[in-house]
Amino acid sequence: MKTNAINSEPNKAQAGRPARLTLADWMPKIVMAPTVIVTLVCMYGYMIWTAVLSMTNSRMLPSYDFVGLSQYERLFNNDRWIVALTNLGVFGGLFILICLLLGVILAIFLDQKIRAEGAIRTIYLYPMAISFIVTGTAWKWLLNPTNGFEKLMIDMGFTDFTFDWLVNPDKVVYCLVIAAVWQASGFVMALFLAGLRGVDGDLIKAAQLDGANTFTTYRRIILPSLKPVFFSAMVILSHIAIKSFDLVAALTNGGPGYSSDLPANFMYAHTFTRSQIGLGSASAMVMLGCVLAILVPYLYSELRGERHE
Repeated sequence: MKTNAINSEPNKAQAGRPARLTLADWMPKIVMAPTVIVTLVCMYGYMIWTAVLSMTNSRMLPSYDFVGLSQYERLFNNDRWIVALTNLGVFGGLFILICLLLGVILAIFLDQKIRAEGAIRTIYLYPMAISFIVTGTAWKWLLNPTNGFEKLMIDMGFTDFTFDWLVNPDKVVYCLVIAAVWQASGFVMALFLAGLRGVDGDLIKAAQLDGANTFTTYRRIILPSLKPVFFSAMVILSHIAIKSFDLVAALTNGGPGYSSDLPANFMYAHTFTRSQIGLGSASAMVMLGCVLAILVPYLYSELRGERHE
């Protein structure tokens, strides 16, 4: 009993004394402080500043004469912005759909334990290692009617063959889809392949014992279990589609005219080359709203899933 009493006295003294933070305790905070400050200022701070500028009449330089939502009214009365939004709908819809379809097919193909899987997987993934600038430049050469795919077919004897999508205002947006799908489908394949390798093998064996063929097993059991992968891939692809700027700049530069503009190119052109900062900021806030409309449901579903676990 005496020993316990003696041992408890230092504990009481330590409990009443404020704890001293050593350098080791402060080190994580010191290391993380610059990153936190830069993130708050350069990301969230500039988002707030852009929102403020979108409600002003700023032109070449920022101005703080507030005009309410008139810049947004001007934005949606601008024909070029409507073309950019329409292009985003066509480009984004086809880009996401084709990437998901190709990604699933390629992942299932590689999931069959084929030979040289590593080499084939690397070939599929390689385009994702290239920047959109390089992708746009390469496909600009390939799709050029003068010296690209059309010239190749003509030289092979198909003299009536034409492929002028790159210079056709009604079809140029599909050139963006071709280039973007070529680059991103391998990444989607990698996501689905990882998901397929994580499926419980007992479920597949049980389905096979019940007489299900390979197609039915994938359609009824494996693919439905990959809903989180589908959702994650859609979020990533949607984000890529909304912020696509460099691909358009390298492949079409928005042309012919502005027929292949996307919202990101509209924002850049009006903010930095046409001295209409207020209008460009309004378009940037609409793009941010599109991104949040995709990310918020995703984050909500993730947080709800964690609560139910």
